[in-house]
Amino acid sequence: MQGLSVCLLSLLFLAGCAGQDVKDQPKAAVEDRTATQAGADTKPAGQQAVAANPLKDPNNILSKRSVYYDFDKSDVKDEYKPMVEAHARYLTGNKAAKVAVQGNCDERGSREYNIALGNRRADSVRKVMNVMGASDSQIEVISFGEEKPRTTCHDESCWKENRRSDIVYQGE
Repeated sequence: MQGLSVCLLSLLFLAGCAGQDVKDQPKAAVEDRTATQAGADTKPAGQQAVAANPLKDPNNILSKRSVYYDFDKSDVKDEYKPMVEAHARYLTGNKAAKVAVQGNCDERGSREYNIALGNRRADSVRKVMNVMGASDSQIEVISFGEEKPRTTCHDESCWKENRRSDIVYQGE
């Protein structure tokens, strides 16, 4: 009896294996490693999008967007010129890109004075960009005066954050 059950079990096993031809089975997926071996970018999709857009890459100078000024001044300091020039080169190479340069001031001074100073600050950034080849049609100059402070305390640590021009790309 025991020999019969072993034979029967073996027969069932063999019948199960013979039920489908190997040629009829779907092929296993094969992973393509040629891109990885060739040194392709293996970052997750979100990081690839950042790398593809230099404006959003924190390691790229184009991710920096603010120019800061001394009290009652509107000239672009030497430390900010490489950043402004990089944005100008980007605009020159991407004719469809447009920016708004937003001039800002601290709370000291009259409303009218601060609007005029914010305009001079934004215009100084535009002029540097123009010298580097960016078109006036790509650059809009806006002054917010003291209306859009970055910080709201009432001392030099806040005022220096509010004396700035911000480069804002269309669609951001």
